[in-house]
Amino acid sequence: MNIVHFQEGPQVKLLDSVTVLPETGFIWLECIREANEDANWLEVVEQLTGYRIHERHVADSLNQAHPSFYDQTSEYDMLVFRGISSTTETHELVTRPTVFFLFDRLLVTIRDADSVSIPTVLERMLKQTGRIPKRPAGLMHAVLAKMVDRFLMLREPLLEQLDTWRRDLLDPNNPFDDWMAVMQNTSYLRRLVMLCDEQHNAVIAWRENTNVEFDDHLAVRYTDLIEHIERVMKFATEQKGEVDALVQMHFSAVAHRTNEIVRVLTVISAIFLPLTLVAGIFGMNFEYMPELKLHNAYFIALAGMLGAAVGMLLLFKKKRWI
Repeated sequence: MNIVHFQEGPQVKLLDSVTVLPETGFIWLECIREANEDANWLEVVEQLTGYRIHERHVADSLNQAHPSFYDQTSEYDMLVFRGISSTTETHELVTRPTVFFLFDRLLVTIRDADSVSIPTVLERMLKQTGRIPKRPAGLMHAVLAKMVDRFLMLREPLLEQLDTWRRDLLDPNNPFDDWMAVMQNTSYLRRLVMLCDEQHNAVIAWRENTNVEFDDHLAVRYTDLIEHIERVMKFATEQKGEVDALVQMHFSAVAHRTNEIVRVLTVISAIFLPLTLVAGIFGMNFEYMPELKLHNAYFIALAGMLGAAVGMLLLFKKKRWI
């Protein structure tokens, strides 16, 4: 468990331990869900604030499958926000919940050991680079913004994948067989839309119900955060629609190509139909067939068959069937 004191100035200091809230600034308790040494964070919170975290909220903070969610008591706000795991790839969306307990002068975060966003924010705060928050709500925004930025980073690889599929799906000379990847991508985008919708609802609910007083600066930053979530959700929705449209266009192109092949085969069959009829007539085993006695019967028959074929071709050309 990392204990960070945000002092006025502003200054950020990493503490070994804390028993009471300092007279100025606020405290950040940064805890890892799986770490046994962080198991006493509940006692530290109670010692610092005089309040005990509700047991249902404690259970929620340990639940790795919990969706983004907001709840509150008279003493604190609880926000669960799912972020991208470090193991996420373009074909599989792996997320983990980060839990925030927001008090007047204390912020508690519960995360997984493989979280990327919080260690990045913690390092930046300790180096005192960039804007240093003056209140717990400002620090929570810094963490949430970093988590949402990682969602925005998904756009480039997804666009590259879509460009590749666009070339392959619409190329008539290249049979497409990577349908499993398309199905995985569609499922990925569907989950991303649902995830962003839950995030959006949770942050909006916190914004509308919290007792935190928003100055103009903090209000603008949270409005910007919500807009970023909406941007990711819009992107995922549009990408899913474009993938579906590409699949439909692919099958339409395949159907059109099949129809062209069937039309050519039908024309060939129609041309050979009268030729087959003539050959069938002269192939009948009757004893008396006057035409067979003619000296030029063979050449007359060939000429007639050729004339019928040419006539059929000209008819099809006139009808614009070929």
